Amino acid sequence: MMTINWTKDELNAYLLIYCANADFTENNDEIDFIIKEVGEDIYKKMHKEYNKDNDFQSIEKIQYTLKQHNYTQDEIKQLTNEMKLLFNSDGTVDLLEDNFYKGLKRILVY
Repeated sequence: MMTINWTKDELNAYLLIYCANADFTENNDEIDFIIKEVGEDIYKKMHKEYNKDNDFQSIEKIQYTLKQHNYTQDEIKQLTNEMKLLFNSDGTVDLLEDNFYKGLKRILVY
């Protein structure tokens, strides 16, 4: 049984870090966007967590925390809007990012 006690801001940071790595590189625009959303301390904490996880673990943790906090459809929509803003933060959305976004949107619905 998984035990994660993330706050909503920590989940948001983790999700955005996960998204920023969709094309296997986090650029400065994406990092700045995440820090602006959640603060530098939470960004650093959740980045350490992200670095320890594989893709499967990341998805499990995201889904678990969404359920734990009883996210509404409106809150999930807000998360997907932030994901879209992150992908656009560097001025372009490449094919990897677009496909990642579409797939992750399906995963967020529980």
